[in-house]
Amino acid sequence: MAQIIDGKAIAAGLYEQMAAEVEKYAEQHGRRPGLYVIIVGEDPASLVYVRNKEIAAKKVGMVSEVIRMPESTTQEELLEVIARLNADDTVDGILVQLPVPRQIDKDAVIAAVAPEKDVDGFFGMKSGFTMKKGYVAPCTPRACIHLIKTTGTEIEGKHALVIGRGELVGKPVATLLLNENATVTIAHSRTRNLKEIALTADIIIAAVGKAHLVTGDMVKPGAVVIDVGINRNEEGKLCGDVDFATASERAGFITPVPGGVGPMTIAMLIRNTLDCYLARVNKR
Repeated sequence: MAQIIDGKAIAAGLYEQMAAEVEKYAEQHGRRPGLYVIIVGEDPASLVYVRNKEIAAKKVGMVSEVIRMPESTTQEELLEVIARLNADDTVDGILVQLPVPRQIDKDAVIAAVAPEKDVDGFFGMKSGFTMKKGYVAPCTPRACIHLIKTTGTEIEGKHALVIGRGELVGKPVATLLLNENATVTIAHSRTRNLKEIALTADIIIAAVGKAHLVTGDMVKPGAVVIDVGINRNEEGKLCGDVDFATASERAGFITPVPGGVGPMTIAMLIRNTLDCYLARVNKR
């Protein structure tokens, strides 16, 4: 039976550690890290995410502000707010909550955030499979790597299978795994013989958005299974891309849904903000 990778507990430990760092650095540099989140419109899920991010930032002693803008906001108005935050020396992290309304070009908004304040980690990912040095990694992929490492698993030399090739998780997490010297396979909806490939993987990261795609008979005994998927089952309950009941019979370590990657993604956002703050104050 697999050991459960408890994302909530691991995140709690990180918050304690980061709170101590914030206090130390605030004393050294005369100010606290500042995370500013912009939300346009009233999307219910986005409102919950933004609130959780604000709570997490304040939990570790950061300055945090949510800038709420109406659904009718124009792209020009949003870009003006971003430009103001870019120019503000007390702002270390800027995050525009996605999705944005249809009249706003998402890519233009992402590109407008100053690279040194991009806590989402979009700028840090080059095209292809490389990270730009000196910039933070995207939050969910960074969370996946951290969770694997908490199991004591040595990533170097392992075969890691990433199921999903999305720009937000699949491709970036494959890049981070390559940087850890894993041998990486990326699978997707057109992949043939997924079961056979999965059975050779020491690490499986499922990020495709299809409930229970990965079943126990696809898991190599002792493998580390990281489930990024968030889906609803027939009863309307949250579930992942992995069939937890059967996969946990064969995996060595496995993340639950909820309570695995989700809490760690927000913890990594706070870590990214702290890293951006340190990079900026240490430049002076």
